[in-house]
Amino acid sequence: MSSVQIRSAISVCLSFACLALSAAAQAPAQSASAARPATDPAAVFRAGQDALNANRLSDAERDFREVIAANPHAGEAYANVGVVYMRRKQWTSALKMLEKAQQLMPQAAGIRLNIGLVYFRQNQFLKAIPPLESVVRDQPEAVQPRHLLGLCYFFADRWADAATTLEPLWGQESSQLSYLYVLSIAAHRSGLKELDDRATARLIETGDGSPEFHLFMGKAHLNLQQYELALADFQAAAKANPMLTFVHFNLGLTYLKKQDYEHARDEFLADAAVEPDLAFNYDELGDVYALMQQDGNAEKSYRDALRRDPRLVNPYMGLGKIYQREQNYHEALAAIDSADKLDPDRTDIHYLRGQILLRLGRKQEGRKELETAVHIDNRDRAERQKQVESGTIPSPELLQIDQ
Repeated sequence: MSSVQIRSAISVCLSFACLALSAAAQAPAQSASAARPATDPAAVFRAGQDALNANRLSDAERDFREVIAANPHAGEAYANVGVVYMRRKQWTSALKMLEKAQQLMPQAAGIRLNIGLVYFRQNQFLKAIPPLESVVRDQPEAVQPRHLLGLCYFFADRWADAATTLEPLWGQESSQLSYLYVLSIAAHRSGLKELDDRATARLIETGDGSPEFHLFMGKAHLNLQQYELALADFQAAAKANPMLTFVHFNLGLTYLKKQDYEHARDEFLADAAVEPDLAFNYDELGDVYALMQQDGNAEKSYRDALRRDPRLVNPYMGLGKIYQREQNYHEALAAIDSADKLDPDRTDIHYLRGQILLRLGRKQEGRKELETAVHIDNRDRAERQKQVESGTIPSPELLQIDQ
């Protein structure tokens, strides 16, 4: 299995659905809009399809919006404008268009699949689950939505749901190491011993001692808090292929769990050299530097992470704590407010925000935030304890899906 296959997570090609009014001819090199009748929405739509197929996104958006202007109930056009925004990674705009398309075409599974994909690409797995569940109900034999749904269950720590959702894909996916890794972990967590043993045995057989095999075996040990075994596998993978994506990241996680901060720092820096755009490397570096009491380096790392992915919550929390220690309470509050917008149900966000507000003399607001933290803490205590016991760790290698 190549590193390219690993980056595509579980080897399903997640191509965005493009709903057609009719079969489209191949697009000419120039824009088709110049040659079409101005009053023919079907021709405009076909030109938009051709532009989208050729990845001429500006032309495609213009054509589909022209169709919408002529017919505000053209659900297919809204759906394809959503696809344009997905390819640009403009997730908020994509979701707006797709939801409008869904209102007009509630039976179209492809639209609901793309809504699930938008949430998945933003790591909003709980929000991705309902639309993906609806697609799987309508198309139980379809590989793509079932695989995505299984991953969402996995990242939401719904281990039994992940295992039972992914097991039917055995015939299609049991040659893929990432699929076998996810399935074995989910089966182990949910006490499905036969499935766990079968997936693990197949993982060993398929991996055949390759660097990718050691990467996933190390990840399995890391999830089970078997740090020495994880370290041995990751080191074997790195020795065989030091440029293998995510191996240094996972070595960093392992050293971090062992509280070996200097080695953790070095491994995250090594992975950043291989994957300079992976925000998780800089996020973890921020945590390591904070633990080493190097706040300047921690602040820079958190900022580096947010430049690459402004949807991450932890860097905002890390910045808030740094500014709080520096008694820079206005900057601390701004950072925590950003975290709160991304994840308003986290106890630690409300607790830290309450402390900062009290320091700013905004006592009533501060006390309200602390009360909110207690309320959420009491409400979610059982779920939080389950997550602590599960030892869930970051798995960016499972998020690298094709577009």
